[in-house]
Amino acid sequence: MGRAPRAKDLTVKQELAIPARTGAGLRVATGEFVQVVDVAGQQCADFFAFSVEDPREYLSAEHTRVAVDRLFPQVAQSFRSSLRRPMLQLEEDHSPGIHDMLFAACDPARYAQYGVSGHASCAENLRAALRRLGVEPCHVPQPVNFFMNVAVRPDGRVEFGAPQTSAGDYVLLKTFMDCLVVVSACPQEWNPAANYHPSDLLLRVLTAG
Repeated sequence: MGRAPRAKDLTVKQELAIPARTGAGLRVATGEFVQVVDVAGQQCADFFAFSVEDPREYLSAEHTRVAVDRLFPQVAQSFRSSLRRPMLQLEEDHSPGIHDMLFAACDPARYAQYGVSGHASCAENLRAALRRLGVEPCHVPQPVNFFMNVAVRPDGRVEFGAPQTSAGDYVLLKTFMDCLVVVSACPQEWNPAANYHPSDLLLRVLTAG
């Protein structure tokens, strides 16, 4: 079996800058690669994917955990869809490898608990990005939270920490089906344990050709 391609060996087909607190999405064809880059470091990326054929089929954190018997896939393992089909494979993780697949996307209800209205959220970023792609969102799935630092303790507690990524760190995924991919540069800044300051992300589609 040949060596899996690395980001440096691929050709950039499309690139989207995602400013802090915003989200964006694009279409990715089967066999293409998706790269999510943490531009400045220490920024969480809420990652969502939906089948182009039927957007009711989506990247499912719960089905992925069952398939890989882990809280988060390792390199060469696949994220599964809500129909348990392989959807994307983690090809390369050029980061400290600390990610989360337990926590829901922040949403207006979350910020209302802080007494804030009109705050940007990953849930609303997803809805807006899907509408720009011509899809009316039916719900907000559990995201894959790249670069998010959540520690699970032996007693079952979970603790937030600051993301450990540095400027330019990235993950690279290969698609197994035509996907609509949406990434939100998480706007959450009210977690003192994480000392979180939202910053920019970069979303790329790459090809081996």
